[in-house]
Parts: sequence; C-alpha cells; structure tokens
Amino acid sequence: MELIEFLRDTQLEVRGELAARAAEASEETPFPELVFTEVVTRHMADIGMTFEPQICRYMARIGNSTLRLSGFAISDDLDQLDLYVSLYDGCDAVTSIPDSETTRAAGQCAKFLEECVSGALLRKMDQSHDAYPLVQTIEQAYPSLEQIRVYVLTDRKAKTRTFQAREIQGKTIKLEVMDIERLFNHWQSGKPRDELVVNFSNDCGGPLPCVWVSGDDAEYDYALTAIPGEALRHLYEKYGPRILEANVRSFLSQTNKVNRGIRDTLREQPERFMAYNNGVVIVADEANLERAADGSPGIAWLKGMQVVNGGQTMASIFFTRKKYAGVDLSKVRVPAKIIVLRRTDELSEDGLIADISRYANSQSAVKGSDLFANKPFQVQMEKLAMTTYCPDGVSRWYYERAAGSYKVMLDREAKSAADRRRLQESMPPARKLTKTDFAKYLCAWMQMPDLVSLGGQKAFPAFMKHMTPDDSETVALPDVAQYKRMIAQVIIFKSAERLIKPRFPAFKANVTAYTVALVSHLLGDRIGLDAIWERQSISPQLGKQILVWADEVHALLQESAKGRMISEWAKRKDCWEVMLDHVWSVPDMSIPELIAVRKAA
Repeated sequence: MELIEFLRDTQLEVRGELAARAAEASEETPFPELVFTEVVTRHMADIGMTFEPQICRYMARIGNSTLRLSGFAISDDLDQLDLYVSLYDGCDAVTSIPDSETTRAAGQCAKFLEECVSGALLRKMDQSHDAYPLVQTIEQAYPSLEQIRVYVLTDRKAKTRTFQAREIQGKTIKLEVMDIERLFNHWQSGKPRDELVVNFSNDCGGPLPCVWVSGDDAEYDYALTAIPGEALRHLYEKYGPRILEANVRSFLSQTNKVNRGIRDTLREQPERFMAYNNGVVIVADEANLERAADGSPGIAWLKGMQVVNGGQTMASIFFTRKKYAGVDLSKVRVPAKIIVLRRTDELSEDGLIADISRYANSQSAVKGSDLFANKPFQVQMEKLAMTTYCPDGVSRWYYERAAGSYKVMLDREAKSAADRRRLQESMPPARKLTKTDFAKYLCAWMQMPDLVSLGGQKAFPAFMKHMTPDDSETVALPDVAQYKRMIAQVIIFKSAERLIKPRFPAFKANVTAYTVALVSHLLGDRIGLDAIWERQSISPQLGKQILVWADEVHALLQESAKGRMISEWAKRKDCWEVMLDHVWSVPDMSIPELIAVRKAA
C-alpha cells in the first residue's frame, strides 16, 4: 500500500464513523477532528505507543493565550501522561502542513498543561465541562508524573516531527507530531532511521567484543554482542526517541507486565538480566571494527544506529535507574543482534529495514488479550459473526478476533471502491467488535462494572476465565442462539453508551458500565434478549429507564466517592457493593422487553 492509499483509507474510516453516528438521531454528530483523534489514538494504542485514549475537546483563551486539547491518555499508576491536539483537514491528497501550524498547536496544548499545573485553569473552569476531571487529575498528579508527551495529530504531512522539549515546573515535556506519513510508517512497522553515530569505545571504555559474521554477497553483515546496561541507559538519555524511531513501540509504563519484570530484575537480580532478557535488535549503516581488550573483534562505533526491537528494554533501564538511584547497572548486560546494512539502493534498503522491524517485533511481547486470539471460544465467535446475518438478511456484525483483521478483510475482499463501500455497509464500523470491547460489554452485563472501569485489556482475562473456566479447552462453545443473545447484550451497552454520553460532563464510561450492570441486576432475568436481537435496538421505554437509573448511578458515584477521583473509585469492588446496597427507583413495568409483562398480557 502507498501513502496516498493509506490516507484515503483513513479518511474513509473517519467519514464512516461520522456517518454511523449521524445516523443515530439521539446523538449529536461529533466534530470530525475528534473522530480523527479517536481513529489515530486507537491505532497508537493498538501498536503500544500510548495507553487507553480518551477523547476530550477543550479550547479557550486565557489572557492572550489559546489553550487547546483533543484528547489524552494516562497510565494506570498516574506516572505518564499523553496529551493530543488534532489538526484535521479531511484532505484526499497528500498535503503539507507548515511547521508554524504544528508548532502553534503544540504550544497551545502545552499551555493547556501549564495552566492545569498552576491551578489557574481548575479555578476558572466550569465543573460541568468534559475536561474538568482531567484538569483536576493533572493538578493533583503532576508531581508524580515521570513522562509527559504532547502529540500533534494531523492528516497532512509535516516537515518536522519533533520540536525542542519544554520545561514546566521542573519537568520535561516532549513535543511530537504524528502526521499521516509517520502514522503510515508505524502501520508498516518500518520507519526511516536517524543519522546517529554511537561511539562504544567512549561509552563503554573500549570496543564491544562480538561475534562478527561477514555477509559476503548478502545485503548486510551481522554481529552478536552484549551491551552494558549503563551504555544503553546513557544512549537513551542522550538521544531519547531519536534512537528508537524505527521501533514500533514507544515506552509505556513500568506497570506494564513485561516492563515491570524488567524493572524487578534490574533491582533484585541484575546479574541475571542477560539470562532473562530477549535483548535488542539494532540496524546501522556502518560499523567500525577494532580489537577488543580480549583480542577478539570489537565494535568501536556504529553510524546510523537504530533500535528496531527492544525499545521497552532500553527505556525500562533508563526509567528504573532514574527512579531507583541504588540500582547497580554495572552487572547488567543486554544481548544484542546488530545488522549492518551494505549500501545498495535506498528503496531496497528501506524495505529491508521495514521487514527487519516487522519480524523482530512480531516476536516481542504482545497484549494479554492477543494470547487468547486462537482459543476455541474466540475462533467460534468469529465464525458465528461471519455466518449469522441480522434479521434484515443482509447485514452482519464483525468480530475482530485478531487485531486489525477488519481492515485486512476490507483490503483483501474489496476489488474496487464500490466493493469496499458494499462491505462497509453490510458490516459497518459501528458493528465491528474488538474482542476487548466485547469482553467489556459482556462483563458489564455479568455485573462486573468495576472490571469494566479498568478498561478492555484488564476486563478481558476475567471474561475469558468466565467463558472458559479452569482454562478448559473442552468447554461448550456458544451456538447461534447464544451468539444472538450476547449481541443483544452488546446492543444494550452500546445503546446505553449513546444515551448517557451527552447527559453527563464527565465519567460517562463509569456511569455507563454501572448503569448496564444495574439493569442486568434488577431486570436481567426478565429482559427478552431475543426481541432485542430481532429489532437490533432497544425500545424507547427501556432507553428511558436506562436514563432514569443513570441519573441515580451518577449521583451515587459522586456521593460515595467522598472526594476521590470517581474514575479511580469506580475501579474498586467496594463501589459496586455500595450500588448493590442502595435502594433504586421502581422500574417502568411497561417496558416491552420485560418477558413477564409480555407473558401476562
């Protein structure tokens, strides 16, 4: 796929999302900028560049300054923050964006952050605004933040993608541009490397001993070595993301399972790091060999060095040493595979780098949910979705068992633009279900809203354990009837989400999860899920009941949080127990979905 095709596919996705939401009469059509933000940040989260993104639009003037925000993401332990500001043009041709425009947008977003940190924005902002909880969180959590990034997102092509970092109250704020070309490069898992010269003789006290394999007539030479942990820490401190530009993942958090393991090994068993760690994969344009101290071949320096796999390891070493000053990196060695490219033509070379990056990263840590992609339950759900038509006999739901398979399906099956439109009409983005979203929707119906509030990746293992107890491979798989009832539960959640979204300024996701769990708790055994499948929607009466209880849920969340962040309180089992002990208003018994009412009639 070429860049122009990728751009047009992205615009089709944005317009498809806009059209699907516009079709919902009860939902206000969102700004195209926010849909673009959602599409891009969702992709960034999928490839491990950011956390679970939240879309949040804010624009205001304070004095002579403009403040701007399109979305954000915060790590679970509140130590890393990403802010997004989008410049969306809607163009169908590759168009350049001036540096002045991206610089200005980055500055406006950084100014938003600065006003949050100072406390000025919280004092001036209406508490009903969507951004109020974020502003409150930033002011409270800023001292503990270790990494802060501002991303300018654009569907145009930027000349400059990184700007000089800013300092706000003693913390470094990184400013980056995610333009359409960089997004395309990430999608391909291969990006151009920077011209960096790394001198191991200086950084390590001498050339790195290695096993050197000459490629002779091949496209590259090859070396195996071990790099001191302190050298990698120094390189990350000196070059930051520049040395990781060809890596498909940016550093996320030390609460990430893999990174937490790296951190703990560094602190507790640094001498075993080499035995435990998979190491790094490096590409370079040139290498200079000298004799190492033991007389073996040694790598004195590398030019054009890029870490294409192992960025998480490199960054974890840096952040662990930064956070825990007592960590002894002198005992740490990291295995390294170094590929030194032989100059051919630039196109072939870039293609080889892309392939090295793709295949190296295909063996690295994946999301926990991806480990379940080939479980019989997941395979069965995919099969049921592809073979079970909605009552209209034309449309279907799409179950995305493997990340990105919806897009792959469109690319594979569509022979023309008309074919693509036909496929998207029969399986629109609004009916695409990722396995983590599906788990989140059903966990809410199974009355686990605290798990849902943790996010899809956290809810997914609990959902799978429920569906396949004791990790059994012989558990009964869902049939068509069960599949339809599960989709009905999805429809209830998505309908509640749509109704609740415009009603509350903040914590909509938590209110939705708890309201759906409450509907299940109070009415679940009486609601006719088959009727919901037949209509592919809920009745207006059920919608009204959802809103009545949503108001009550919202009020109780506010009251029971007792000054705590509601989004954090909602993640605790205690929160749901408070809900179970509460006396709720009596439901409207004229709701058509209530089986008992229908039978009595």
